Amino acid sequence: MRSLILLLALLGLTGCMKVSDMAEGTREQLSDAGFLDHSETRRASPWRLQPDSFIYIAQGYFVPPGSAYPRPNVVAEEAFDGFVEYFPMVRRAKGPAGLEEAMGQARSVGAHYLLYARFASADDRIGTVEEWEDQEALDRLGRDRGVIQLMLIETNTRYLVDSARIRNRGGFLTFYDSKPEDLIGPPLEEYARSLIGLSR
Repeated sequence: MRSLILLLALLGLTGCMKVSDMAEGTREQLSDAGFLDHSETRRASPWRLQPDSFIYIAQGYFVPPGSAYPRPNVVAEEAFDGFVEYFPMVRRAKGPAGLEEAMGQARSVGAHYLLYARFASADDRIGTVEEWEDQEALDRLGRDRGVIQLMLIETNTRYLVDSARIRNRGGFLTFYDSKPEDLIGPPLEEYARSLIGLSR
């Protein structure tokens, strides 16, 4: 009798929640606990864009301090990959550019907005045997971290529509053979979703 009541209770609970919702909830819990990659985005404005907005993406020359050396245009590349699903009219610079240069490029292609990014900090911790053999420092073992800074600027008026700061942290289950730049794709896509008002 008890097993029948328990079975009915479990069936009732599973009927209240979709499997995808349960999986997403589990992923968020593991992320918050530090087992999976985690990111936190802070936006200065709740501004939303129309899906037909033309966005030009560029990255500054700034190299993050520390021992990590991410690819020169990696933030722009990852942002483009995250934005193209939500904003069909999106282009990116071929390489790093200063703000004025990027603004000129955006205007020359007729973009409504410039998304200007920089890799503000990157901490590439020891995550493989080879890295351990190179460094042999216990205090360097662990999860990678990084910070991305974004400015969304209207090209006609040079008005700063939004600015955002994305902090990334690797997880205990995902830190093997990873780099700080491996963490930036999902939060940049989430930022794109927030710009058109989509939740997760």
